[in-house]
Amino acid sequence: MSAPAKLKARQPRGFVDRGPADVAATERMLAVIRESFSLYGFDPVETPFVEYTDALGKFLPDQDRPNEGVFSFQDDDEQWLSLRYDLTAPLARYVAENFDALPKPYRSYRVGYVFRNEKPGPGRFRQFMQFDADIVGSGSVAADAEACMLAADTMEKLGIKRGDYVVKVNNRKVLDGVMEAIGLGGEENAGRRLTVLRAIDKLDKFGPEGVRLLLGEGRKDESGDFTKGAGLSEEQADVVLGYLEFQLDEEFGDWEGVLDDWKRSVGNSAIGNAGVEELAQIHALCRAAGYGSDRIAFESSVVRGLEYYTGPVYEVELTFPVTNEDGQVVRFGSVAGGGRYDGLVGRFRPEPVPATGFSIGVSRLYSALKAVKSPIVDAKNDLPLVVVTAMDNKSPEFMPGYQKLVSDLRQATVEDGKPLCRADLYLGSSGFNAQMKYADRRGAVCAVIQGSSEREAGTVVIKDLILGAELAAAGRDVKDSAEHKERQAQAQFSVPVGELVEGVKRMLGRHS
Repeated sequence: MSAPAKLKARQPRGFVDRGPADVAATERMLAVIRESFSLYGFDPVETPFVEYTDALGKFLPDQDRPNEGVFSFQDDDEQWLSLRYDLTAPLARYVAENFDALPKPYRSYRVGYVFRNEKPGPGRFRQFMQFDADIVGSGSVAADAEACMLAADTMEKLGIKRGDYVVKVNNRKVLDGVMEAIGLGGEENAGRRLTVLRAIDKLDKFGPEGVRLLLGEGRKDESGDFTKGAGLSEEQADVVLGYLEFQLDEEFGDWEGVLDDWKRSVGNSAIGNAGVEELAQIHALCRAAGYGSDRIAFESSVVRGLEYYTGPVYEVELTFPVTNEDGQVVRFGSVAGGGRYDGLVGRFRPEPVPATGFSIGVSRLYSALKAVKSPIVDAKNDLPLVVVTAMDNKSPEFMPGYQKLVSDLRQATVEDGKPLCRADLYLGSSGFNAQMKYADRRGAVCAVIQGSSEREAGTVVIKDLILGAELAAAGRDVKDSAEHKERQAQAQFSVPVGELVEGVKRMLGRHS
């Protein structure tokens, strides 16, 4: 009988593994975001990956049947459960369930993975991380203004320079007013309004003419696939495209002309004019706090894809150039977005509960910080790694001595009380040469060596792996110099066992 076939190691489509360097760099980035959010008075909260399906609601963008984009399964009590597709819908459930115990307004931030059951592709994953900040229980547009200011401040704390980002602001009420002005008001036109919003959302991707096709009968892409349009007349499409032409290109203080143009676009719509007034208030608040149009600006094409937004909406766009997959130089694009969702928590409560907030796409922001070479996502770990070799690893009686060496390094601190280093005791069964290759593969800065002769003498050898690599790469003419021989003595030296920590400190000091 043949042996059973081994399982094939394979990763599901749309999911990715992350190595130590990426994880460490992401954690540093998240720490900066946490600090920024905390300065605005936000507190952390965690919710489960899994929620009851009806609690999440049907709000996914770009889906004719939104539940198709959710990973769902039936529990043993026949109730449907789903993996969360964002962090906002679970927050709404959490606030409703703990409503009486929470201070209102309630400022909360969350970070974690979300899941979309969508077709994966380049840069499009089924699992990705988001970092959200929300204010629940405030109907004031001051909450929306604070969200925009927080987003701007967070970008700069992450090392993105002023001028390389902009927080773009619009209002769903203005968009609803435009819809009413072209005869698409009322519940009976909700589907067509959503199609129009999705068409507007494609302005950056397809340009005005592509949006015009999506507002009309539809658009056929290069592959021949046809996307059905909103079915607007030429006159109706002209009003929508005319509205899209108006945005704030001048200083944020010269906003009156833009809002006047938007007032004309909404006509006599009460909700549209209310939206324009809310934007005027947001402008006044941001200007009073010292934020100009180089940081926060009106942008008519910002609509946000999720259906639950009810008022101001905003996106953080990074404006620096990058080269895309087709070799074209383009703006980096959006890394965060959000808006007001006054109806989401109210689904669970007898009274309305206003709320606003935004979400940062962590993976996309990480790519952006790599592009601008931010030190926050430098691949190096904050603490250097020291590998303690175990030359006599075949003899169990010597392992306690090696364990004592690595324990001394792990407990050592520098002047400010921070750890001196990370320390790794080699626990494999290979010989010395393989252990040194292991230290090199781990990216260790030094190795601690103790064989039988060092043990008898009560010493250890400290080997500077960085300096050793530099010396090994030196030319033959350099290797005969007195300076080279002096540096060789620095690259590998012996100290008494009791001076191990001080010896490693001296060695690390050369590379700090």
